Amino acid sequence: MKNALIVLLFLFLSGKVFSQENYEIQVYGSDLIDPGKTIFEVHSNYSLDGVKKSSGGDFPTHHLYRNTIEITHGFNSWFETGFYFFNSFGSDNRTGFQGLHIRPRVRVPKAKNWPVGLSMSAEVGFTHPGFNFTEWNLELRPIIDKKFSKLYISLNPVFDRAFNGPGKAAGFQFSPNAAITYDFTKVITAGVEYYGSLGSLSGFNDPAFQQHLIFLAADLNIDPRWELCPGFGWSTNRMADN
Repeated sequence: MKNALIVLLFLFLSGKVFSQENYEIQVYGSDLIDPGKTIFEVHSNYSLDGVKKSSGGDFPTHHLYRNTIEITHGFNSWFETGFYFFNSFGSDNRTGFQGLHIRPRVRVPKAKNWPVGLSMSAEVGFTHPGFNFTEWNLELRPIIDKKFSKLYISLNPVFDRAFNGPGKAAGFQFSPNAAITYDFTKVITAGVEYYGSLGSLSGFNDPAFQQHLIFLAADLNIDPRWELCPGFGWSTNRMADN
């Protein structure tokens, strides 16, 4: 059995205005971990230009470093489960363990030969008060992707909701994610990733209060056991960190 350690280093973070739970910034592909294998991932990001003052119980995000340990195990050709452990590092009592999530995911097996990859994840967990207005939340993430020779496209139309806190009454929120990448060499894949937060399904926010985040990202396949994925991201307005 080969072990895989994937280090995801996002150097610039663009966070959500109603949530500081930006411990993992990733557009998912439909592929699952091979049956019987376990991988370890480290997601790291840092806010160079974030919120500098508390806005009612949450901690400022300015110069906050976030780190997530993700452990995922593949059970068979259509099912895997991931576990996330969130940590933060910052001044003024912003350092410590912040929460955890569990993420079961299923997919249409490759043997079905569908024209696109299709999988579905359901992520549920909590974050300590101060790092998220919502302590308990749920994310439903359909994943649709397609490989065209060296070009790859992935769409993640995410639906998430709060179980408590100010966001509970809003119900499910729509947060679309997408990625387009190109294999420049066997080692280097690079492209553009998009992360949005449009508001409640019952009525999207005014465009001025929506969030649209753009990342330039690369996958460096330096070894079968290692992958390094640096990224640079920014917000198109002041509703998110940079």
